[in-house]
Amino acid sequence: MKLSDAERADVAACLFASLDQETVDRLDPAWEAEIERRLHAIDNGKATMIPWQDARQRIFGNGQVSRTHKS
Repeated sequence: MKLSDAERADVAACLFASLDQETVDRLDPAWEAEIERRLHAIDNGKATMIPWQDARQRIFGNGQVSRTHKS
């Protein structure tokens, strides 16, 4: 993936926000802690925010999600 850690956190936060409460209640504690860490970084201004149009272009590019992992 070509997104930075902060950009991936933004996507994760958006996805998490879209879950209903029943789903949130079933989250693995480690995953819930990671989501909270990322949301905290966003709330404290430590995450770099980018416009959705830019994130969408980075995620989907030419319409296909990249499966290449950033090293």
